[in-house]
Amino acid sequence: MNQDTLTSTARELVAPAKGILAADESFSTIGKRLASIGVENTEENRRSYRDLLFSTPGVEAYISGVIMFEETLGQRTSEGKLFTEALTERGIIPGIKVDLGAKPLALHNNELVTSGLDGLRERLVGFREQGARFAKWRAVITIGDGIPSEACIVANAHALAHYAALCQEAEIVPIVEPEVLMDGGHDIDRCEQVTSRTLGEVFTALRRHDVLLEGILLKPNMVISGTESASQASISEVAERTMRCLLRNVPAAVPGIVFLSGGQDDVLATAHLNAMNGLHVDTPWELSFSYGRALQQGALKAWGGKPEQFAAGQKAFFQRAKANSAACSGRWDQGLEKTA
Repeated sequence: MNQDTLTSTARELVAPAKGILAADESFSTIGKRLASIGVENTEENRRSYRDLLFSTPGVEAYISGVIMFEETLGQRTSEGKLFTEALTERGIIPGIKVDLGAKPLALHNNELVTSGLDGLRERLVGFREQGARFAKWRAVITIGDGIPSEACIVANAHALAHYAALCQEAEIVPIVEPEVLMDGGHDIDRCEQVTSRTLGEVFTALRRHDVLLEGILLKPNMVISGTESASQASISEVAERTMRCLLRNVPAAVPGIVFLSGGQDDVLATAHLNAMNGLHVDTPWELSFSYGRALQQGALKAWGGKPEQFAAGQKAFFQRAKANSAACSGRWDQGLEKTA
């Protein structure tokens, strides 16, 4: 592997005040998004929606990279240019989701392990030839009665590390995404405990696989109350707990942490990121975003699948990206939302 290529790409992805657009929804997930605005889930409609996001004027000032679904990697803009080429020309790095989804973990009810390692080496070579310079693999950890088990955490950490090693072999920067889900009635204490356990095991596995930490990015959940918890932590508590957990578990060699939004609404995800960057803690890594729904929600509604609303959708996406860019340096506030 070329260590210089990996480290330089990783640092480009977490350039100051920039973050990553996660547009890697599967066929079923993008279908639900389109259905919410009354649009049929066809290849052309999926292409048109991604084109809206990727071609938004000026968004390269705030977006460093885009994670794509495999179908999208081979699609083209309305002008006939490959998305990968159009993004690269604007200084936005193309990326690809490579996992094949979470499957039931054998002998462990209500727990999942991510699949997709079989044949991944060959798939990565093809993705690199298509222009992808980074990749993403998501592991899912559920909090519930008696779970997560050690078996679930260890199995997912091993898969993440194996995937990361294969990516680096192909000179593709791996985004390592261990997501402790928000779903459930657990409080923030339980989330912090499970997130700490998970991150500790993930970095142990990465070291065992000789993964170059300077050539990865971490995409974790925030330490946050369960969606059904009677006690919802404040924005400041989420920021403080998350930073404490990361400082205890993430090595300084990692160049950047790009949070997932995990089902938070767009403004709350921005507020949490802003609060973390406003703590003025001396962190060794960049703190940024790799949001999906929290970047796209407003754009999807503004577009509504109507050609005449294409520009309105792009404007909404631009404003959301700009807001999160400000949050990367703790400069966002609610006034920016009113202005937008």
